[in-house]
Amino acid sequence: MISYDKDFYSWTQEQASLLKSGQLNSLDIPHLTEEIEAMGRSEKRELESRLTVVLLHLLKWRYQEVRRSGSWQ
Repeated sequence: MISYDKDFYSWTQEQASLLKSGQLNSLDIPHLTEEIEAMGRSEKRELESRLTVVLLHLLKWRYQEVRRSGSWQ
């Protein structure tokens, strides 16, 4: 088994291969769980960040008419 701590990329490839081939007993469950949870948190933060930017832009568009430029359209 490839070490999660020493070669993360190779570890991810090995885990994907094990999943695809159905070798579930060989999976590194603790680290896979940790990575899936971290990925979920990261995606949630990214979505919240992008929604914040969109809302701020909409507010600026609505309330700062003098500062609108062609690039805003």
